[in-house]
Amino acid sequence: MAKTILGVDIGHDQLKLALVRGKQVIKTASAPMPENLLKEGRIASRETMGEMVKATMKAGGIRAGRAAFTLPNEVVFVKNVDMPQMSIDQLEYNLPFEFNDYITGELKDYVFDYAVLSDPKAAPKEEGEGEGEDGTPTMELMAVGALKSSLVEAKEMLRKAGLKLVLSAPAISAYIALIRAQNEALSQITDEYCVLDLGYEAIRMYMFRGDRHVATRVLEMGMSNLDSVLADAYGVDIHLAHTYLMSNFENCHQREECVNAYSNIAVELMRALNFYRFSNRDSALEHMWLCGGGAVIEPLGEAISDMLNIQLHPATELVPGGDKIPECHTFAQAIGIAMG
Repeated sequence: MAKTILGVDIGHDQLKLALVRGKQVIKTASAPMPENLLKEGRIASRETMGEMVKATMKAGGIRAGRAAFTLPNEVVFVKNVDMPQMSIDQLEYNLPFEFNDYITGELKDYVFDYAVLSDPKAAPKEEGEGEGEDGTPTMELMAVGALKSSLVEAKEMLRKAGLKLVLSAPAISAYIALIRAQNEALSQITDEYCVLDLGYEAIRMYMFRGDRHVATRVLEMGMSNLDSVLADAYGVDIHLAHTYLMSNFENCHQREECVNAYSNIAVELMRALNFYRFSNRDSALEHMWLCGGGAVIEPLGEAISDMLNIQLHPATELVPGGDKIPECHTFAQAIGIAMG
């Protein structure tokens, strides 16, 4: 029997919790994040964050003892690497050196892990691939490096909420779990996925071939940019402007200032997509799934769809039983990480 696990996703704007058993979502709960409790992906106060998780669980009627945690993007590195076949001990020794060009600090401050990419349908190999230059067998891995101190923070924070941390992984892993669940439900593998996370601080385009992560493109503009636009338009503080944005106060989504901002976002996404297609000449990407808080802003989605000439799908089509989950777009990462 599948065990119950609580997916925990801490964002700059909102805390999201999803109680999952197997591939079934039992309950979800969320709460707005206090300002400055999460700084550059780091939890400012473990005790405060732990109490917040505990209070949100109580308010949502959630009981759980085990938790899976989505690592903030700021504290984790992910890359695909080709390495000669070797023993686990040899791999654990050599893997950190694959991140020399990414990590500016000390490698000893990070913990490293990997997953073997072995699905031939998701990542077909060209003739000659799978062997090194000297003919020795190679293996392709999705390698991950995360700050040890961030893992300690997460473990302690969850312990204060009465939870045991059993899994911590990047957002990419959460989306891979959702893609695999969808493929299993449909008995097929979609050729290409783009998951567009319309987040508060940034927008991220996660590209996949089947369930294999290929690339992530980051735009340093998120829903906070729209908050600033509305704050100026209404002459209010940024917090009230955010409330206006998320509730579509006075149909503010259609204000000229917002429409111009949507256009700017769509243009930047088009540039990112063009670069991806240039780097992956065989790409035939036609579909994009919307997640994150900004997914509720319909005119933004329309601007993106028109500019990119791509078919958009709601998160409900990616998450198992998503059409029955209120605000499913918000909980995609929490649900995926619990399924992983």
